[in-house]
Amino acid sequence: MATKQNVQAVQGEAADPQPRSVRVVLLALMIAMLLAMLDNMIIGTAMPTIVGELGGLEHLSWVVTAYTLATAASTPLWGKLGDMFGRKGVFLTSIVIFLIGSALSGMAQDMGQLIGFRAVQGLGAGGLMVGVMAIIGDLIPPRERGKYQGMMAGIMALAMIGGPLVGGTITDHWGWRWSFYINLPLGAVALAMLSTVLHLPKKQRATGTRIDFLGAALLTAGITAIVLVTTWGGTEYAWGSATIVGLTIGGAAALAAFLFVETRASDPIMPLHIFRSRNFTLMSLIGFITGFVMFGAVLYLPIFQQAVQGASATNSGLLLLPMLLSMMVVSLVVGRFTTSTGKYKAFPIVGGALMVAGLFLLSTMDTGTSRLVSGVWMAVLGAGMGFLMQITMLVAQNSVEMKDMGVASSSTTLFRTLGSSFGVAIMGALFTSRVQDEMASRGGAGLTERTAQLDAASLAKLPAALREAYQHAVASGTHGAFLIGSAVAVLGFVLAFFVKEVALRGAGPAAEPKAESGDTAKVAETV
Repeated sequence: MATKQNVQAVQGEAADPQPRSVRVVLLALMIAMLLAMLDNMIIGTAMPTIVGELGGLEHLSWVVTAYTLATAASTPLWGKLGDMFGRKGVFLTSIVIFLIGSALSGMAQDMGQLIGFRAVQGLGAGGLMVGVMAIIGDLIPPRERGKYQGMMAGIMALAMIGGPLVGGTITDHWGWRWSFYINLPLGAVALAMLSTVLHLPKKQRATGTRIDFLGAALLTAGITAIVLVTTWGGTEYAWGSATIVGLTIGGAAALAAFLFVETRASDPIMPLHIFRSRNFTLMSLIGFITGFVMFGAVLYLPIFQQAVQGASATNSGLLLLPMLLSMMVVSLVVGRFTTSTGKYKAFPIVGGALMVAGLFLLSTMDTGTSRLVSGVWMAVLGAGMGFLMQITMLVAQNSVEMKDMGVASSSTTLFRTLGSSFGVAIMGALFTSRVQDEMASRGGAGLTERTAQLDAASLAKLPAALREAYQHAVASGTHGAFLIGSAVAVLGFVLAFFVKEVALRGAGPAAEPKAESGDTAKVAETV
């Protein structure tokens, strides 16, 4: 009896690691996640002021592209380094690099320097999201991890809503350089908290293992080519141009060589055996589709509401409130339900169905659609994403061994990042094409050059006929963008049916004692 009670006590400790130190660690991790998500949102509103002071308008897109490229390319590397050398040191290093990049960006004297320093900042940002997910994976058993899904969704909603508002306020009152400097005190707090409170079991590098530099280089080249194709295609260069075609061929060749190298590397940067798990592969693909849909919606919903519904660009973050609040609430409820029952198979299916429905409903919007109706449709889409956002990471982490937690977290994050790049590119290309075709048919082809995006103030200055033509054009472009999004989301809905419900590690009190629970208890005790 005593032995059974001891086992239950150990298991209870593993299932509910709630000492104050763990809560402090989680708070610090949320601050780090906020840094990674908030940065681009803040910088977006400061860009006109930055260009006005530094010049270099022709290189403006590289301020965002350099950051995105460095983040995407470094994501798998950070995950693998954490698995090899220990999570804490690698994560703290990524924070330091991010803060150095932030400080240097704030001190930039010309556009070239700013682009280079943004790349340094993006390099650190690549390790922030991966580190947060992997450390939570180390500290919290998968079943208990559901409790924190609402927190993660809340951080994302806070960044998307508050980013433009904070960026505008900082730029207006303190100057654009403080859009970067604001990261320093937040990062310093996270560093201090994690340095003193976070204690994870130290990992010793196995004798004879070497960093897979060749695999890392090939993967970086492949990811870079993909991001550049999706960023430049249809904007900087035509889709059929030599630059885009060359990048596509080069990226495909690099990724093919990467797969070949990984099958022979002694310690691959991305072990391909993790994709033997059906659930892991499915969640990676569903994560890709979720990223595709989410970032496309975040980009084109404000354009519709500003151009067609006359909303102010200043409050662009608030325009997404119905979608983001719905996502946050549903994610919180799903997390609690997963924690109490251990069940999750229905969530990707329901989430996929709601995502398809929400996107299709948004595609029906026209010049007569009210803000209330569009808000309801956004809430449906947000609910669908709430069912999917954190479940994809939870199930993916549960599908691999603890030694692969870092690469599993980084791979899932990478797929979502690439999905967002494809979503913005494909939905953007369709949106722009539809807008320009509609404007041409209504006699306003010369109104804009590329994306045909006007804010509400500029739109109000146009003649009534031209303004009406532009509003119909944006409505048509939005219809096409969300219709293609709903078609892609159908694939995610279908894939969800093939997810197999595997018991979450560290299950609740009703579960039978397992060695894994004891292992997790040891991790919790070390914090």
